[in-house]
Amino acid sequence: MNPIVEALACFLGFLGWLMVGVALPHRYWRESTVDGNVITTSTIYENLWMSCATDSTGVHNCRDFPSLLALNGYIQASRALMIASIVFGAFGLAATLVGMQCSKVCGENYILKGRVAAIGGVFFLLQGICTMIAISWYAANITQQFFDQLYAGTKYEIGQALYIGWSSAVLAICGGSCLLFSCRSSVPREKIAYPYQPSSRGHILSTVGTSQTAPSNYDRNAYV
Repeated sequence: MNPIVEALACFLGFLGWLMVGVALPHRYWRESTVDGNVITTSTIYENLWMSCATDSTGVHNCRDFPSLLALNGYIQASRALMIASIVFGAFGLAATLVGMQCSKVCGENYILKGRVAAIGGVFFLLQGICTMIAISWYAANITQQFFDQLYAGTKYEIGQALYIGWSSAVLAICGGSCLLFSCRSSVPREKIAYPYQPSSRGHILSTVGTSQTAPSNYDRNAYV
């Protein structure tokens, strides 16, 4: 594998994993819209863990969600997927660092290193897929409520954390794809030549040639 591609893939995966850690506790997953409101006295913004409000004077007031079971199903699923994404990213980063050619782990066995790095790429792909599903699912519910004319509750718009999450998913998928498709070695495909010994082979050939040209002590008439 090309070391430059390997280092680039590791950097993309690490950056995607870091951005997931930033997006998960971010407060602005969704923010109340000002569309259709003439006078706005307060702004409400939420994430997966709490709901906050700020008034015109700049005073913030946040409260955690009182019950986990009372939350909507997509919020619970987004929590689980984001946490799983961080776990997958941690495993992917560890496997990629072990499988890099500059690493001293696994010695000089580059075939094993390539396989470990490919496993790291799979973990990065799982990280990106989990993040993409969680962010997209959450954003789909925001847009569905926003364009629903019969929805009487508070309407929200997409917050900053969702854009960070989408970016992290793209980076993780790109890094995992680079590792998965580039970590292959040409050594197993090459035919390994049998270690012939020229001296022994020459001796055998010379022996066979001698036996074929050696004069016979028997004449044809001896068999009659």
